[in-house]
Amino acid sequence: MPHEIPLIRLGVIADPQYAPLPPNLLLGRHFDRSLDKLDEAVAAFNGEELAFVVTLGDLVDRGYENLDKVLERYAPLRHASVLLPGNHDFLVEPEQLPGVHARLSMPAPYHHFRRGDLRFVVIDGNEESLFCTALGDPRRARAEERLKALAAAGAANAQTWNGGMSDNQFDWLAATLSDAAAAGEKVVVMGHYPLYPENDHNLWDWQRVVDLFEDAGNVLAYLNGHNHAGNLGRHGSTWYVNFKGMVDTETENAFAIAEIFADRMAITGFGREESRTLPF
Repeated sequence: MPHEIPLIRLGVIADPQYAPLPPNLLLGRHFDRSLDKLDEAVAAFNGEELAFVVTLGDLVDRGYENLDKVLERYAPLRHASVLLPGNHDFLVEPEQLPGVHARLSMPAPYHHFRRGDLRFVVIDGNEESLFCTALGDPRRARAEERLKALAAAGAANAQTWNGGMSDNQFDWLAATLSDAAAAGEKVVVMGHYPLYPENDHNLWDWQRVVDLFEDAGNVLAYLNGHNHAGNLGRHGSTWYVNFKGMVDTETENAFAIAEIFADRMAITGFGREESRTLPF
């Protein structure tokens, strides 16, 4: 039956956040255990037929040099790897900030690609933030203004560890969704920051983007990390899936395989990650 054949299968990892550091027991983060967890995830993915594996940000906790050890773990992966940075990946020396996206082999900080009849869109929630831009950068000044305004409004996500999108990126996203609709394509969007439900980890622009997805009507799902506890919501015709952080807990892993069918998304969770069936 057609509904039993997935349109695509992909692997999902969120927040390995590796660093050669002692654990933060207050937050339950075991930074130095993530390399072994990545090995386990890669071995599991290599036993499956997947279109690609996406890592939804925070490959490292800090330190540009730590990216080397993390990326080594992806070398045995037999599938295409889609990497995007989170806030922690920019906790590097100021002169190293411009090199983060290239180190993750990204074609651009935000971009899109097709797999079959599906359009996959990667957004950049770090674009206007206090961590990805150096002092004196206009985007840094804009981020400071935005954070101050959110704090004055009492917004839960008025946090220094969150970020936002520029108007240019938002316009690009709207045009990309429109182009996909004209081509008859359904869309899956991927980013580091949650959008929905409302949470103190959400992208600064979350409501604006959620409204855009609702207006577009062709976004099946938004996949993200950042909130290590995980979360799930649905607004309009879009599922919002917040995958759990790999770095959390000493030994138990967290990653997933997502299968997208014509009528649903089926998530098979490993370790702490939950298994779900989400109807479209």
